[in-house]
Amino acid sequence: MIQVFITGGTFDKEYNFITGELFFKDTHLKEMFDRGRCTQDIDIRTLMMVDSLEMSEDDREIILHNCRKCAAKSIIITHGTDTMVATAKVLAKANIDKTIVLTGAMVPYAFGTSSDGFFNLGSALAFSQTLDSGVYVVMNGRYFDWDNVKKNRKTGNFEETKTLELEDN
Repeated sequence: MIQVFITGGTFDKEYNFITGELFFKDTHLKEMFDRGRCTQDIDIRTLMMVDSLEMSEDDREIILHNCRKCAAKSIIITHGTDTMVATAKVLAKANIDKTIVLTGAMVPYAFGTSSDGFFNLGSALAFSQTLDSGVYVVMNGRYFDWDNVKKNRKTGNFEETKTLELEDN
């Protein structure tokens, strides 16, 4: 079984056509797995629905606690992209003997075909079943070790940090 923890982020945001604001209503994860015809045994649990810029250290402790106590050896966490790496660091420092994959979206799933969420979720599902124990960020069809990734705020893509350091020298 794969445990899926929902924490919010752009993945699950809705658009208010009157005010133009993004907000949380409910998760889209079950619909996404159904639409993708997923036959894997998955348990989906919503831990919180927050924008990652508003995520507190207490919220990260809730995520950590749930990762520790769940029986599954593979965990996917949907998370906002702005502080995904900070949460990954908290989880990695706990040395949990599980494969933990954090993923998110730059465009809400509710926006339809312009969203990268469906692709990122499918990638996270595949990587959660194939990677060794550890903490990873899965975005843009790639996986990254938690300590070798950052969000490039200019391109909206995630990239390796160690490769960037070598190229800068």
